[in-house]
Amino acid sequence: MSKKVLIMSASTGGGHNRAAKAMKEEIEKRCINGEYITCEIVDSLKLINTTMDKIISSGYEKSAKYTPKAWGGVYKISDANIMSKHEFKGNLFNSLLSSRLKKLLKESKPDLIIGTHPFPMIALSTLKKKYPYRNAFNSFFVPPLISVLTDYTAHSAYIQDEIDYYIAGDEYVREVLISEGIEDDKIKPYGIPVEKSFLEHRDKNVVLEELGLEPDKFTVLLMGGSFGAGNIKDTLKELLLIDRDFQILVITGRNESLKERLEKSLEKSSFDKNISVLGFTKDMNDILSAVDIIVSKPGGLTTTECLLKELPMIIPYYIPGQEKENLDFLSNCGAALRTSSKFTLTVLLKVLIDNPERVELLKNNIRAIKKQNTSEDIADLVCEIIGQ
Repeated sequence: MSKKVLIMSASTGGGHNRAAKAMKEEIEKRCINGEYITCEIVDSLKLINTTMDKIISSGYEKSAKYTPKAWGGVYKISDANIMSKHEFKGNLFNSLLSSRLKKLLKESKPDLIIGTHPFPMIALSTLKKKYPYRNAFNSFFVPPLISVLTDYTAHSAYIQDEIDYYIAGDEYVREVLISEGIEDDKIKPYGIPVEKSFLEHRDKNVVLEELGLEPDKFTVLLMGGSFGAGNIKDTLKELLLIDRDFQILVITGRNESLKERLEKSLEKSSFDKNISVLGFTKDMNDILSAVDIIVSKPGGLTTTECLLKELPMIIPYYIPGQEKENLDFLSNCGAALRTSSKFTLTVLLKVLIDNPERVELLKNNIRAIKKQNTSEDIADLVCEIIGQ
């Protein structure tokens, strides 16, 4: 009988589901005792009900776009150990999710569970504390649990005693987990999973020409994640005033109203730069390989994709919370530049355009920390655990 793996995800931001898909793609290539492993992705919040899923998922998006400081406050409070390890496990939401997950596990009987979001892993940890293994009195038990951190930090909500392994984005994150009391041998600093197809890309010149841009000109990409968060409008105004010869690609993601506002504003303005405004696109693998610099917020997925493409980042804005900690990670690694009141976007970009060796220095630092085989390493660990 083939082994089965469940991947518990949630639609709060794009990174959790993308990481889940990347792991599923690789795990299903593996065989144990001549049979392929079966793998299923479960959107955990939908297990409760669609209303709750929409409230939580859209709530994060709206907080990130319109009240980022409020979100940062919630993140800080919830990062306290007493909150994550005790309050989360005892609240009504977790009890309800635990009940739904228990029913799911009884029906699907997985051999291993991977989580890309803390909510289902807290609920599963609650269950595992009660049902750690099958015995004569109870046939139900919770299988081994792997928690995948999808940012370059370790929020306390991820840290639960019942987790068997943690997949961390980097050795720095590994040390953060150790400082939080996690045993060294439970932590695997494999990186954050991204689909294998993302590493492929079309010719740079073709991609830029399709976007209405010049193939040989220095290109700056401006974006704010999948839902267009961040102060993109004012950042674009600043870019347009920089007295250097470069072109700009703006990606607004799923934020259609932002795209319309930018296009109308550009129609009324005069400027000497070539600009292309794009909405949601599935061609980020091509685009990130074609541009020279990205100006963006440091979401976990965006950060990982830029590292894989060896694309230097300038970060003028971020959502307080995990993105602030992603920025700290990138700065500590010398893989990104952060703006400040003195070292503005204008100052930083001028230096990079005038001094190409500075761009290359950033790329060298990125090469030292990027991890290309994350999904394969996770699949190997899965086989090691369930193949015993």
